[in-house]
Amino acid sequence: PDDSADAVPDEPADRLPADGLITGAAEFEGRDVHFMANDFTVKAGSMAAKGVEKFLRMQQRALKTGKPVFYLMDSSGGRIDQQSGFFANREGIGKFYYNHSMLSGAVPQICVLYGPCIAGAAYTPVFADFTVMVEGMSAMAIASPRMVRMVTGEEIEMDDLGGPRVHAEESGSADLVARDEEHARDLVADLISYLPDHAGEKPPESETKPPKLSPEGIDELIPASPTRPYDVRDLLDRIADAESVFELKSRYGPEIVTAFCRIDGRPVGVVANQPTERSGAIFPDAAEKAAEFVWTCDAYEIPLLYLCDTPGFMAGSQVERDGILEKGKKLIYATSSATVPKQTVVVRKAYGAGIYAMGGPAYDPESVIGLPSGEIGIMGPEAAINAVYARKLAAIDDPEERAETEARLREAYREDIDIHRAASEVVIDEIVPPSELRAEVAARFAFYADVKKDLPEKKHGTIL
Repeated sequence: PDDSADAVPDEPADRLPADGLITGAAEFEGRDVHFMANDFTVKAGSMAAKGVEKFLRMQQRALKTGKPVFYLMDSSGGRIDQQSGFFANREGIGKFYYNHSMLSGAVPQICVLYGPCIAGAAYTPVFADFTVMVEGMSAMAIASPRMVRMVTGEEIEMDDLGGPRVHAEESGSADLVARDEEHARDLVADLISYLPDHAGEKPPESETKPPKLSPEGIDELIPASPTRPYDVRDLLDRIADAESVFELKSRYGPEIVTAFCRIDGRPVGVVANQPTERSGAIFPDAAEKAAEFVWTCDAYEIPLLYLCDTPGFMAGSQVERDGILEKGKKLIYATSSATVPKQTVVVRKAYGAGIYAMGGPAYDPESVIGLPSGEIGIMGPEAAINAVYARKLAAIDDPEERAETEARLREAYREDIDIHRAASEVVIDEIVPPSELRAEVAARFAFYADVKKDLPEKKHGTIL
């Protein structure tokens, strides 16, 4: 049939509406934001000269206005057959990532993936401060499955190459995974409520709410034995305002929980050891996750609360190969460099360098408080007795006498690392009854809200 009557007069058959990329400004949840959005119906959302120019101009406006930026991504990458004029130019696609770097820490950058994003389009999500993927829709990878097959011979589907599970659990590139598009919008709405418009501005406060669970329950929640697990999220539900705990990267490095919450209406970033996961020992992925979270909170003036309950950094050949020293260094560096108000709570175990990474006394926190269950030491009693008295114990032939001696030595060591001794030596500032922890933390964040801290004058540190 002749369908020429349906054609738009004088319109070329190969027209490219908006060059496949829409940019603009909008109001979102009462906040002014900049945005870009790929149009997948135009050349699979691929990017070429005019779309690239619009993307760059949007980023440059954001640098001027100090407003957050949303990247709504669904792109197959650069348009290969039209690469002249936008690929390697000074004002080409490479400038995206330069501008991302200039915007980083200046204004919040939030990316939502509404489809597979390949090659150049996969870098924007990882440059953004926060990345949301959608189940059954999103993916990101440096090359498509077809290109991977050509280069390496590997046969793999897009979801297994760079789907939400991969980036939520293995790479750590996805901060949040949404059930569907509507849920993605809800997550972004919640997320931006904790963030200021730009650096130097404090995040928005809201009316205080009582916690979801009574702080009185902290007494029963924290086991007396340092080896018995409990879920630190249950502790957060007794400290934070009700329905305000917003966890990020929950499936990556789960030995540390990183979350935003509100305490008396004030946004706070929480770094908490998770005793239900490998006893709360710090593994490389968890250290890196926490370091990035601390760095981001500090950039956007979000105070930090450390909940310390860890046997320290994990030891062993595998974690050494995985970079425990390198990634642990990043967490200690981020904690050292953060100038926002910091409060540290020694909930239970604070062994080894774990107390360094978790905002201990040497790291310029506004205060370090302890629960009565707290212990601070180079290592736990069992390991310490084995390290110091192994030969002495081995020389005791009678099993009962050996066991009694070991128990006595362990108890003496435990007294040495008890939180009360740390308080008597001014290592910590206060021992707080568990039921008063929320009130104590809230009062201290209020008191230190405007604290000023300076770093040494230098261009920047050398640790990334």
